[in-house]
Amino acid sequence: MPSRSAPRKTLSIAKHAAARTSGLGSVCETEAMNAERMQPLHRLPDAALQRLRGVLTDIDDTLTRGGAIEAVALQALQQLARAQLPVIAITGRPAGWSEAFAMDWPVAAIVAENGAVMLRREGSQLQREFTQDEATRAANLLRLQQCAGAVRLAVPQARLARDSGGRLTDIAVDHSEFEQLGDADIDTVLAVMHAHGLNASVSSIHVNGWIGEHDKWSGARWAVERALGLPFAAADWLYVGDSTNDQLMFEHLPLSVAVANIRRFVPQLTVLPAYVTPSERGQGFAEVVQRLLDAKER
Repeated sequence: MPSRSAPRKTLSIAKHAAARTSGLGSVCETEAMNAERMQPLHRLPDAALQRLRGVLTDIDDTLTRGGAIEAVALQALQQLARAQLPVIAITGRPAGWSEAFAMDWPVAAIVAENGAVMLRREGSQLQREFTQDEATRAANLLRLQQCAGAVRLAVPQARLARDSGGRLTDIAVDHSEFEQLGDADIDTVLAVMHAHGLNASVSSIHVNGWIGEHDKWSGARWAVERALGLPFAAADWLYVGDSTNDQLMFEHLPLSVAVANIRRFVPQLTVLPAYVTPSERGQGFAEVVQRLLDAKER
């Protein structure tokens, strides 16, 4: 996700990361936050890469720069497709924003809205699936709208994210993409969402609120089993991310890699990725893919 321009927001993100990851506050005393994490990519063992079935990845500022996929990242996705290594992208962005990419990119699926919606191409058609049934989504929509109104009353300067028109199962308040909210305002937005019974997470640009138990981790398992028809085994997959809202994936996947722009978020992280690339964003993703393909060849 795009980086923050204001380091003053670090406290809010750090506090929320610890709360959102349900019990991960103690993870600093475990292997997920020790000195062996954040190793250079070249130290990732060939043997661990050779057994992989595919790649799970974030989108914003992992594949993209300035909202558009970098050419080297798209080329890397194409290389994986030729090698018959499926890719599933998992993002907090809305379903509407993700639809074109699900059709155009060589990916098996895109899981949008933090695990709530799965988009995949079947022939020339886009298939859309949800973790919740239609009646549940309709009831939740009313609660989400009420919460959005309460957020505006509590924080008059708060604005819904500009991509909100494509959101089907959540709300997002912009704190750094086009608008700026300070620590106290972010904390107030979180408090309002929690008071309305929402789950909430803070990315580098948005405060996302949703109703349900889904998240990036559950979305990854769902997509592997549903889109690929494979039993999910964490050791079979590598995850690539870049920010604080990737921490569940860093915790649960034995092979997690962050692109180099993760470094600006390290003081805010409760869980570190296992490895880090030399380069940022799409170039870093391409380095991961090349490392994986080289290991497979050997």
